[in-house]
Amino acid sequence: MNTRQLWLLRHGATEWALNGRHTGSTDLPLLPEGETEARGLAPVLSQHSFAAVFSSPLQRARRTCELGGLGDQVVVLEALQEWSYGDYEGITTAEIQREVPDWSIWTHGCPNGEDAAAVQQRCQQVIDRAMAVTEPGDVALFAHGHLLRALTGTWLGLGAQGGGLFKLSTGSICVLGHEHGQRAVSRWNAPTSGAF
Repeated sequence: MNTRQLWLLRHGATEWALNGRHTGSTDLPLLPEGETEARGLAPVLSQHSFAAVFSSPLQRARRTCELGGLGDQVVVLEALQEWSYGDYEGITTAEIQREVPDWSIWTHGCPNGEDAAAVQQRCQQVIDRAMAVTEPGDVALFAHGHLLRALTGTWLGLGAQGGGLFKLSTGSICVLGHEHGQRAVSRWNAPTSGAF
């Protein structure tokens, strides 16, 4: 029975993350508070040995990995890139809903970007890659809010749309594991500023 856990690590705060703007391919740096959040991961992550560490290619995820203390192990994985928002890049949900009142990333997708089905395919690729690591141990994934939520839905068999059920803060730790042979959430949206 596979007992590998996937540790999901959302990057620290960026300007657009704080003001709710959809940040897909725009390669924003961490804010100073985002760097502080990323450094806060290090005490928790240093207590754990990882079989592999993967990161989105975007600097906010890679920098979070570095400040979290796992930069020497990281392999960039293109499939961990954030949801492609297409025409909605840099726009807030409230702005989109002025034009499409019932719009949701989970049900509507993005014009000239991705929908949930496309993101789910990428999430499944990430899960398959993580589970195929031959070294024993858990796998750390440094990425983005919508992508990690979609990956969680995919892990649980809910599909990427199931990610809409999970709130995910910047600089937080989530752990996906197993319970009695079933895939499960072991820990969710855990802050590093307290007992882990």
